[in-house]
Amino acid sequence: MTLSVRPATIDDAKAIAAIYAHHVLHGTATYEVVPPTQAETVGKIRMVTGRKWPFLVACDGSEVVGYSYATQFRDRPAYAYACENSIYVAHGQRGCGIGKLLLKALLEAAEGYGFRQMVAVIGGGEPASVALHGACGFAHVGRLTGMGWKAGRWLDTIYMQIALGGGITTAPAVSRRD
Repeated sequence: MTLSVRPATIDDAKAIAAIYAHHVLHGTATYEVVPPTQAETVGKIRMVTGRKWPFLVACDGSEVVGYSYATQFRDRPAYAYACENSIYVAHGQRGCGIGKLLLKALLEAAEGYGFRQMVAVIGGGEPASVALHGACGFAHVGRLTGMGWKAGRWLDTIYMQIALGGGITTAPAVSRRD
């Protein structure tokens, strides 16, 4: 396996949609129940990259085997320096270090953008996702009980967080008023 990470492009939408579809249909990490179409995935890539936020793919050779992106945590202006991550790995590739590679690259890219905090909102309290984020330095900051109903059961949502750059020790370098 020869892994690399690069910025996502519209040409990656089919692979990204397929990876996510598996998680939507067979997992609890996302609370979606109908997988987005390839066209909707193109829209997501355009929205994220259009804001200059990081959207990355992990590749084994030329095959996309995972992806991650960061979006502003909430739409309100005061959240301009806080982001939420999303990270998904192809079903047959889990446990190969792809998630850690993607998350480390995403942390660096999000800090480069100017985000100061990253939050992981982990649907279903997925143990692999909690372990991945913990291994990359995230701290457990909360649990919301019974927030989703999927796969015939109530699911908790776990919040984990990590400071980026100067975190809360200094004011941001520039003001963002989108």
